[in-house]
Amino acid sequence: MVMPLPLCTLRADNLGPFTGAGTNTYCLGQATKIIVDPGPDMPAHLAAILANVGRLEVEAILVTHAHIDHSGLAMRLSRLTGAPILAFGDARAGMSAQMTALEAEGIAGGEGRDDDFAPDLCLTDGQILNLAGIEIEVIHTPGHMSNHICLGLGDTLLSGDHVMAWSTSLVSPPDGDMAAYMASLHKLAQRTWRRFLPGHGLPVEDPAARLAALIQHRLGREASVLAALAQGPATAEALTKTIYTDLAPNLHGAATRNVLAHLIDLQARAKVARLGPGALSAATFGLC
Repeated sequence: MVMPLPLCTLRADNLGPFTGAGTNTYCLGQATKIIVDPGPDMPAHLAAILANVGRLEVEAILVTHAHIDHSGLAMRLSRLTGAPILAFGDARAGMSAQMTALEAEGIAGGEGRDDDFAPDLCLTDGQILNLAGIEIEVIHTPGHMSNHICLGLGDTLLSGDHVMAWSTSLVSPPDGDMAAYMASLHKLAQRTWRRFLPGHGLPVEDPAARLAALIQHRLGREASVLAALAQGPATAEALTKTIYTDLAPNLHGAATRNVLAHLIDLQARAKVARLGPGALSAATFGLC
């Protein structure tokens, strides 16, 4: 079944190494409107959204996850339009017991986490919404962030930051969880999709191929981590320098967070062990 696509895609002018050309805000509906991922709190982007809405009622503001480049404008837009904010929960909603314990230990991910974000209505996995005459399925896809959701419109998926065409997703513990990320990729791969509309960049025109590629990419990174540790114990930072040999300097920190996410997952699966005390981000790991 082919469902109507969003009538308008508005791109915020917040381009960067982690946002690509900018955040995509999707405006759905004809007689009334739904705004998905209002984006960063930028006056020009707010003006563009309000111009698209015009005099129409905004029924709801949906947020895929609580990173400020997606949720930052939500509260201001809600006050101006009177529309409620709908999301899976606040920035820590859905966080696993393992990641909660790591956060308590002092590990900080927090890349752009919107700690002030508080939806008016918390959504659940599998929930069906009927807004602006459109049926929307809520699909909880933790991994990039614990409260991340994708939104199904028939065979089209608003995929947020979970699946993008231009880049892989950052998985930065404790907000990001590699085990959950992989499980969410497999969850989406069980369905037949025609098109993904991501939070950044152009549409994904072959979702099955992209999901398979992302799964293989992460399995390849995991194999690289294990192969490097076979040469001797190392920290996440040292492993990053070994594995990412052609990485731009401004992306080294993000790559290290991804490697750390793999190490945490591998430790939970008893494939690697943390050696000695000290902060997790600086800890040495070795093969079990």
